[in-house]
Amino acid sequence: ISVVLRLYLQATLSSLKMLDVGKWPIFSLCSEEELQLIRQACVFGSAGNEVLYTTVNDEIFVLGTNCCGCLGLGDVQSTIEPRRLDSLSGKKIACLSYGSGPHIVLATTEGEVFTWGHNAYSQLGNGTTNHGLVPCHISTNLSNKQVTEVACGSYHSLVLTSDGEVFAWGYNNSGQVGSGSTVNQPIPRRVTGCLQNKVVVTIACGQMCCMAVVDSGEVYVWGYNGNGQLGLGNSGNQPTPCRVAALQGIRVQRVACGYAHTLVLTDEGQVYAWGANSYGQLGTGNKSNQSYPTPVTVEKDRIIEIAACHSTHTSAAKTQGGHVYMWGQCRGQSVILPHLTHFSCTDDVFACFATPAVTWRLLSVEPDDHLTVAESLKREFDNPDTADLKFLVDGKYIYAHKVLLKIRCEHFRSSLEDNEDDIVEMSEFSYPVYRAFLEYLYTDSISLSPEEAVGLLDLATFYRENRLKKLCQQTIKQGICEENAIALLSAAVKYDAQDLEEFCFRFCINHLTVVTQTSGFAEMDHDLLKNFISKASRVGAFKN
Repeated sequence: ISVVLRLYLQATLSSLKMLDVGKWPIFSLCSEEELQLIRQACVFGSAGNEVLYTTVNDEIFVLGTNCCGCLGLGDVQSTIEPRRLDSLSGKKIACLSYGSGPHIVLATTEGEVFTWGHNAYSQLGNGTTNHGLVPCHISTNLSNKQVTEVACGSYHSLVLTSDGEVFAWGYNNSGQVGSGSTVNQPIPRRVTGCLQNKVVVTIACGQMCCMAVVDSGEVYVWGYNGNGQLGLGNSGNQPTPCRVAALQGIRVQRVACGYAHTLVLTDEGQVYAWGANSYGQLGTGNKSNQSYPTPVTVEKDRIIEIAACHSTHTSAAKTQGGHVYMWGQCRGQSVILPHLTHFSCTDDVFACFATPAVTWRLLSVEPDDHLTVAESLKREFDNPDTADLKFLVDGKYIYAHKVLLKIRCEHFRSSLEDNEDDIVEMSEFSYPVYRAFLEYLYTDSISLSPEEAVGLLDLATFYRENRLKKLCQQTIKQGICEENAIALLSAAVKYDAQDLEEFCFRFCINHLTVVTQTSGFAEMDHDLLKNFISKASRVGAFKN
């Protein structure tokens, strides 16, 4: 038993569900083969009509409408087929974000920053307001820095470095660059003020505001505040970072921003929300805006993840127990309290219910190289190293595991109950047939010729294995031809497989001239031949 249990536990513990990128409509343009190669993906654009993804061999592909050259291909042509982004060849993506234009900000695993796309407000950080048709390496004020996180508002950009510093650039009409003015910022500028001597650990952007969480768990905010999205108790814009005083004594770990609302997750698994609430995106049970942090009651279980995106009014959260909740604007409906979904990850909420259907973060698809329970058991069939039972058939051994046979087959449950032997001799069935039967118990499938499947059909009938019986009949139907049709018909009659008998009979009638000239027909059992001729005449086979 220990062998099977060990295999089961190994497979279960290593089991990681692969993310289904196919839930985003844009991916319906990719073939099944292309989808299986995807390892990272970001869906963006005003209608979820653009996508960037990386493949198993670290190539980057883009697809979609290419608004303002946001695909980085050097032109503004839309593409319905994936095109490779050669200008980033050899670069590995660590994180990526997008704006409303859209513009793209990408950080590599080396900590470099590349931007492209819409640039009317200098949100690319390259000192110009020309749209960027190809990725541009942004090094001004970042040349000796390693960027670890990026975030975009509608038309501004924010990055976090490995030493806890924050840099911002782009549109600044509401102070969202944090420079103290409302003048647009054409190149990266360090956000200082209250953050001067703080170590920032994570960042987020709403449409026109910014959030930074520092290592002490405090939250600092700046930018547009017309809906109370800064959580400061008022609706005045904030041109420099300001601490959210209402969270005093609460340690925040993560922050997520919607279009005009904010969510934070504390170290105790509690969620607070504030800002715009016209779609119920705060999850407070009403549609009133909140300018102070308000606790969100999801369930008694601890929350481990929060999700929001600056282009949507949707909120989502995942509990420690794996439950995923959503609230806010969900496919046109206003959901004012957290609603339990059937999803396994928050990404699916945005794929299926957000408007537009975009990704709230860079999706990372782990390679599915684990073995499931079923796959582990398949590998153990006929393995002498782990087996505790062997069958001797036609002078050859087939290795098996008693506990699995007892679990899978009623016949073995009784025959092996008090059987201490580790060898069972089998003479009733041939080696190929018996091996196929045992393999079926491990794999749920069979791979046999139609003629051998007849022998397995005999065994399945003998052991009362009805599912196996159906599989055998299916194999026989798929392999029938003029030469073997009578032999297969005889088998169907012998083993009382009525559906198969009818199928074989129909085949014989439809190919009557050829079938009646085969050796199988010449050697046909007398009673069977009589019945065949009688039945054939009843269906009009001999009319002419």
